[in-house]
Amino acid sequence: MTTTQAAVVESPGAAFTLRDVELDAPRHGEILVRMKAAGICHTDLTVAAGHIPFPLPGVLGHEGAGVVEETGPGVTKVRPGDHVVLTFTSCGSCPSCRIGHPAYCTTWIPQNLIGGKRADGSSPISRGGAPLGGRFFGQSSFARHAVADERSVVKVDPDLPFELLAPLACSVQTGTGAVWNTLRPEPGTTIAVIGTGAVGLAAVMGAALTPVNEIIAVGRQAAQLELAAKIGATRTIDSTGLDLAAELRKATGGAGVDYVVEAVGNPEVLRAGIEALAPRGAVAVVGAPPYGVEVSVDVHRLLPGRRILGVCEGDSDPDRLIPLLARLIRSGRLPVQPLIKEYDFADIQAAADDFRSGKNIKTILRFDT
Repeated sequence: MTTTQAAVVESPGAAFTLRDVELDAPRHGEILVRMKAAGICHTDLTVAAGHIPFPLPGVLGHEGAGVVEETGPGVTKVRPGDHVVLTFTSCGSCPSCRIGHPAYCTTWIPQNLIGGKRADGSSPISRGGAPLGGRFFGQSSFARHAVADERSVVKVDPDLPFELLAPLACSVQTGTGAVWNTLRPEPGTTIAVIGTGAVGLAAVMGAALTPVNEIIAVGRQAAQLELAAKIGATRTIDSTGLDLAAELRKATGGAGVDYVVEAVGNPEVLRAGIEALAPRGAVAVVGAPPYGVEVSVDVHRLLPGRRILGVCEGDSDPDRLIPLLARLIRSGRLPVQPLIKEYDFADIQAAADDFRSGKNIKTILRFDT
């Protein structure tokens, strides 16, 4: 058993508070990782607020990066000393996993989002003998150490800073994957990315590495739109007070955009994206509104081949995509650094507050020990 410090959420809506917790020794297929960096994502804050069911008190965090300290029985993927990124987990045996689409694993929601425990009902995290909600996305990386599922661990080369690696676990692979794996834009086409947070800007970066003709970044914050232009957008639109669908059609000479990444999670924005599509166009739905939110669509709008595609984690196979993203960062082709604002782990609540208020695009926690 390992005693470590974790950011515990005691109840829905409570703050992150640092507490000493105990971690089980890694069991079969598990890995003990010493955390070096972890990203804060909107999903962490949504769960902490109680909008998604998860057993609390508990430990969240799903964009981890660190160093392997110990491996459990049966682990062959990594060994102590390896640098790793911690991402979502999956079963490895369902039809989606077997054909290389683990983001659509049949056990994805209980294993990653709401379960908080192993398949046998136990949690790897406890406090004073009482189990805490853990294993969030197979990791619960808001702690100085994490017991991670082997399928959520991806080995990376040790020459990149952990602060740049952590966002690859979710936001960057989601945005780039939505473009590369789901939309797959053809040469000469037009793509609009609605939303200029971490996922949307990652989609802009991903689109800049494809043969599209135009990349339109849509947002409401001038600084983020300016950054979008620097990292690949060929046109930016401040959507404040605009009829967005009409504006996108206008920007394309009335033809409509071929592809849309909706990274806001707002039903009105999604509807605008659908209405702006050219015939045979497709919108990738990446933003996640609260459960139960519905969007009405005129069916006749879809008959000319328009498609609405849901996307989870960029339809990524992390073992393939994350090392590629790391190589693109190393070569300077994936400019993640400008998105990042770093905080010490001890300041996690201030970091979460700043991220929630929109002060930062990608908030990264540093673990110095």
